[in-house]
Amino acid sequence: MNLESFPMAVLAIVSLSTFIRSTFGFGDALVAMPLLAMAVGMQIATPLVALIAITIAITILLKSWRSVDLGSAWRLIVSSLVGIPIGLLFLQEAYEGIVKALLALLIIFFSLYNLLKPRLITLTDNKSAYVFGLLAGILGGAYNTNGPPIVIYGMLRKWSAESFRATLQGYFFSAGILIVLSHGLAGLWTLTVLRLYAISLPVVFLAIVLGSKLNRSIPQGKFDKYVHVFLIIIGATLLTNSIG
Repeated sequence: MNLESFPMAVLAIVSLSTFIRSTFGFGDALVAMPLLAMAVGMQIATPLVALIAITIAITILLKSWRSVDLGSAWRLIVSSLVGIPIGLLFLQEAYEGIVKALLALLIIFFSLYNLLKPRLITLTDNKSAYVFGLLAGILGGAYNTNGPPIVIYGMLRKWSAESFRATLQGYFFSAGILIVLSHGLAGLWTLTVLRLYAISLPVVFLAIVLGSKLNRSIPQGKFDKYVHVFLIIIGATLLTNSIG
């Protein structure tokens, strides 16, 4: 496939996925990976998305680091590191379809319930972060799906839109460092990947600015609803993927 024919498609995909990530704090890979895989292939899409993801996290954190819930963030990160090796053990077994289907159903039911009955329980402290971080590490190590447990934890903590987005970036930045370094060691940082990353940076920064403005303009009550709708979309995508 001739990559010279696809730079505009790559920029459009990256722009959309970055805008979503900057607005809600997550979801960029869900949008970018399948579309970029079709445009440039998995060997290019995977390291490119990882590089852009960590760039987004750094850029948002530079301005919003004061909004990070540090008590929750470090607990989520540490417990995720414990969970990753456990997830790798699951990876050796043929449980992927079952686990993804169960996770998808959990996400869908959680968000539907919260949309229909918005008086969901609220976590008043960060002690439960260890549980959600451990689960995220297990799912991340096994099936690269560490995001949903962290997002659900943030929804249960009732963070503001800004704190929700910033704290997620703190978590994903730490995980992203390990992912990006592993890609580099595996030789995935090809000239094509680095070139596409370089030409994507202007639209990435523009999308971050626009997404940040939208994030700040959404009232807290509506932000929660939008996140739950987005989670349902993620759950449906995971369910379709697990069945496929």
